[in-house]
Amino acid sequence: MIIGIAQIDIVWEDCTENMKKIEELVNKASENKVELILFPEMSLTGFTMDINKLLLSEEQIISWIKQVAVNNYINIGLGFAIKVDEKGKNKYVIVSKDGKILTIYTKIHPFSYSGEDNKYYSGNEICICKIKEFQITPFICYDLRFPEIFQMASKEAQIITVAASWPKSREEHWITLLKARAIENQCYIIGINRVGLGDYLQYNGASIFVSPSGEVLNEINSEEMLIIKDLEIEKIKEVKDSFDIKKDRREDLYR
Repeated sequence: MIIGIAQIDIVWEDCTENMKKIEELVNKASENKVELILFPEMSLTGFTMDINKLLLSEEQIISWIKQVAVNNYINIGLGFAIKVDEKGKNKYVIVSKDGKILTIYTKIHPFSYSGEDNKYYSGNEICICKIKEFQITPFICYDLRFPEIFQMASKEAQIITVAASWPKSREEHWITLLKARAIENQCYIIGINRVGLGDYLQYNGASIFVSPSGEVLNEINSEEMLIIKDLEIEKIKEVKDSFDIKKDRREDLYR
């Protein structure tokens, strides 16, 4: 399946400008035969702690991205945030090229270091959907530091995505953890990060496709761009047939 990572410079707290940018990149991806395009965490606003800047409802955002998917006949994964009562929810939706919601995930681990846990509700569900031959699970940013949820997801998923606003200062952790999750779970891991400046933090991209054996499949860079790779499900079988880690797990002890 041909997948595109949209490594974008998110305009801070400006939904209108970011929606325009997203539409342009989706159109470009469609022209390049991409079957699934993936955007970073909170692609409409940047990683804001001001929930009063979350002006669009979930219904408005979903309605818009579904139409974009249909217009370009492409599957889309999008990170966004909404206001719910006195707090917000940090979410990731995957919609089909036919305009159907395939899954909506809420970030399980808000980033307490920045106070996200005080501003956003935690999710309580690992989600999965199918596109073509692949089962796909989306996670968000800080979730990457919790390997247990990846082990649970990879019992079914062949692709796990991590949409992020991961700062340049911790880029080495980002790359190392993405590779580790691929090696541990013997599945594709896709890290989708933003670039540019947001709320005085520098973001350096370093979005990557990681193979089931831990190989980074694309050149690592910090430019705003569309990164495209064709992933083959057969590679997962090859890795597991040669060295199946899952069969040796002792989950009765992992408590």
